[in-house]
Amino acid sequence: MILALAPSAVPESGMVSTGEKLAAQLQTLTGYTLVTVVPKSEQILIESMGKNNIHIAVLSPYAYLLASDLQLGTATLSSLRDGQASYGAQFIANRDGEFESFYNELIGSNTSEAAEALVQFDNKKPCWSDATSASGYVVPLGYLNDNGVNGRSGAFLAGQPSVVRAVYAEDICDFGATYIDARTSPALEDSYSDVLEKVVVIWKIPPIIPYETVFFSKVMPIEMRRVFLRAFIDVMNTPEGKSAMQTVYGIEALQPAEEAMYADFDHYVKASGLEPIGLIQ
Repeated sequence: MILALAPSAVPESGMVSTGEKLAAQLQTLTGYTLVTVVPKSEQILIESMGKNNIHIAVLSPYAYLLASDLQLGTATLSSLRDGQASYGAQFIANRDGEFESFYNELIGSNTSEAAEALVQFDNKKPCWSDATSASGYVVPLGYLNDNGVNGRSGAFLAGQPSVVRAVYAEDICDFGATYIDARTSPALEDSYSDVLEKVVVIWKIPPIIPYETVFFSKVMPIEMRRVFLRAFIDVMNTPEGKSAMQTVYGIEALQPAEEAMYADFDHYVKASGLEPIGLIQ
């Protein structure tokens, strides 16, 4: 079996050696022989999986959508951060602007459906973080498109704190989109002490953006997939295995994945009009 380590054009020797130790641990637990490869990019990873040259990989959310659309295999385990398998996003605007907030900070809940809250952004200019950010561009754009909101061409500002700064200053765009809650970023603490007062949440996107996915190739029989699923969970229960998963993939914890958890993410990425192949590195 071939295990893909994290894609890299110039892989670090420490990551590769740790990945080989991880493969050895999985081999001991499963009885199957594993070899490791380092794809130069996620696009090459997907191509290799399509040629049956990779059987097990950790995929980014966009790469998962592409692999799923190509019917290359199955999402088996989902990565957790702070105990959560997915995260949301938020639309923000300057408190002194023309927009009404449909998010109640006290109860931590939206007060309307997306269509009612987002229509006020029609023909307004957004600030986006970058062209591949799920929370800072792709999913919020999908929500706007899905609700018939036609915003003006947006400004890309290379970072979500930069989006907050732009909304704070009101001199670049009318509204922005960020992860929850970019307003509390350490990069803003010193110069924007009143940012939580001046920049308000207009509406929050639910936690539909998944973290990384452990993906098994379709060529693996179901019993083999079960053996490896159990092995990954057992690996995460050992200090050396958990450390290896963090070093190689940046994964803190895992839980069994359900295909349904990707449905809303898939819907809004498609609604954005952007193709997953163009969003992976």
